[in-house]
Amino acid sequence: MIIKCSCEPETLFSAKTQSVLILEYAMMIREFANNTHRETRMASMKSMTPIPLRMKLPSPQVLIALFSIYFIWGATDLGNKFALESYPPFLLVGLRLLLAMSILLAFLRIRGAPFPPMRQMLNALLIGGLMFGGRAGLFALAQQQGLGRGILSLGIATVPLWAIMFAILLGYRPGKLEIAGLIIGIVGIAILNIENNLQFDIFGVLILLFAPMTWAFGSIYSNHIVIPDGFMGTAFQMIGGCITLFVMSFLRGEAFPINPSFNATVALIVLSVFGTLVAFTAYMYLIQTVSAGLATSYSYVNPIVTIGLGAILLGDTFPASGMLALIVISIGVVLIMFSKSQFAEEVE
Repeated sequence: MIIKCSCEPETLFSAKTQSVLILEYAMMIREFANNTHRETRMASMKSMTPIPLRMKLPSPQVLIALFSIYFIWGATDLGNKFALESYPPFLLVGLRLLLAMSILLAFLRIRGAPFPPMRQMLNALLIGGLMFGGRAGLFALAQQQGLGRGILSLGIATVPLWAIMFAILLGYRPGKLEIAGLIIGIVGIAILNIENNLQFDIFGVLILLFAPMTWAFGSIYSNHIVIPDGFMGTAFQMIGGCITLFVMSFLRGEAFPINPSFNATVALIVLSVFGTLVAFTAYMYLIQTVSAGLATSYSYVNPIVTIGLGAILLGDTFPASGMLALIVISIGVVLIMFSKSQFAEEVE
């Protein structure tokens, strides 16, 4: 039996062509889906593979600046010991800033550097008042009150801990290592407060807690306002600290020594040139060049330098509880600093 097809050849050919095209299109979709799935898996596996890191060593300028704040500021407390024999604490630090600021500002003006806008100058004065009036002045006062040199060094080591706390308040979200370092640092502060020299000295405890806070807050807040660039900003921060310290000296009733000793005057000059002009300028260079963690790493190196120099030059001893606090705080600060690699960069 023969069945006749009523379809024209062109119509039959068109239907066959459409079927073939539909089949080929379905195969293309399937192949595309397979390729997409394969690429997704490869991307997922690639994302799970650790990205190699290449360590970038700091420049010679950064190394010199780090060396300056590590060892010069570590030896500052020893210099204060001699200068405080004749000069009261707030007046001492104010004179240090006045001498260093005069040298720096005269150098800038000779080179033709213009004065910054008024708003930037006022911001720099505020930051300088917080940083110098709080940390430098109060630590000099604490040292004059007879607090141990090692305990003062431990107070300096808490600066990054306060800096992290203020950064969190301003919107920063720390990593896990930073949180762990903060908790360990708080434990170290608790150990610091039960050290024998501070056990019955509430005034000393308040100084050691408040002084690092002002320095840390000034450092963090300076990144949220506009201050003069470069050395001019450093000079006006010194002016702000100088004004604050002279006011505090006046309110405390400090008097300029009539016959300061030769050793005290030499210590004042050395502290002005190296401890203030050189080291603080190096610190501001680091703040603008490297990460905040690396710039503030002096805070855990300084105590080691101070304690070592005190033991070598003055024969000081350090209690076991203070050494434990030093170890705990140093661990906390190191964790905070290395929570994000300072020199790591991804290899493309």
